[in-house]
Amino acid sequence: MKKTKNKHRNLRRRNAIAGYLFILPFIIGFLVFLLKPLFESLQMSLHKVTVATGKGGRGFSLEPIKTWKESNYYKALFVETEFKNRLMETLPDMAIQIPAVLVFSFFIALILNQEFKGRGFVRAIFFIPVILSSGVIVGLDTNNSLMGGMKDMIAEAGDSINISATLETILRATGIGNKILEPVFEIINGVDKIVLASGIQIVIFISGLQTVTPSMYEAAKVEGCTAWESFWKITFPLVSSMILVNLVYTVVDFLMRTDNRVMEIITQYSSATGMKYDIGAAMAWTYFGIVAVVLAILAAIISKKVYYYE
Repeated sequence: MKKTKNKHRNLRRRNAIAGYLFILPFIIGFLVFLLKPLFESLQMSLHKVTVATGKGGRGFSLEPIKTWKESNYYKALFVETEFKNRLMETLPDMAIQIPAVLVFSFFIALILNQEFKGRGFVRAIFFIPVILSSGVIVGLDTNNSLMGGMKDMIAEAGDSINISATLETILRATGIGNKILEPVFEIINGVDKIVLASGIQIVIFISGLQTVTPSMYEAAKVEGCTAWESFWKITFPLVSSMILVNLVYTVVDFLMRTDNRVMEIITQYSSATGMKYDIGAAMAWTYFGIVAVVLAILAAIISKKVYYYE
């Protein structure tokens, strides 16, 4: 028994060391490049920032804030109402989009984990959206004639064969309550966004599925388990830890992407054109706090149902 416990401890220790080595580059990069800007941003959010320009370039002066109503956080939440309005629009969208992304990516991972010809090619196809949505591709000039032509072609095709609009009309004609169907319509109309946001999650789910030993399925089959029962009794519990990982990743990816409406207004206030660095910093830290609370609540709920297999 002691030898077995020591083996488990040594294995956990080696896994922990390997994990720290993998994240070491990020830790070093954070300490060198991000720690100081984060501290300065927090300072700006707690002070009134005055921008001064001169021969030596642009400089900042920080003035203390005495009352709550003069604070940048009060202005961000109660004076600059656009930030709060966009925040209230983003959170309900997240509640619809994130479950759709997780379900879609898990379903595709189950298919791609099967043995069939051209599996590697199909996997690459589902990972292409990750490359296309990277900063280089997204940063292309929107006035580019090629990109503009592609956009017009997609718009014309969508007008001529609008399957989602037809399906929505049929479902509304059934008399089912519109409030019940509204999330379904939103998922159907935003299926392209779901596919674009699912590449990394598919890879993570596939890696989790490949850790399940085939002998478990063989033993279940001998015992008379159906494929459906094997899925709920073996596959889903053993991959549940990956669901938690993908949930955290998807929430952060959804709330922090550059085309997010809340991130757009934070960038607008914090940029050289907006010149409201103090209010922009307060918005950023408020948004960070909300994201942290959302992640903590979701992780606490999901982690209770996660099954860890050793």
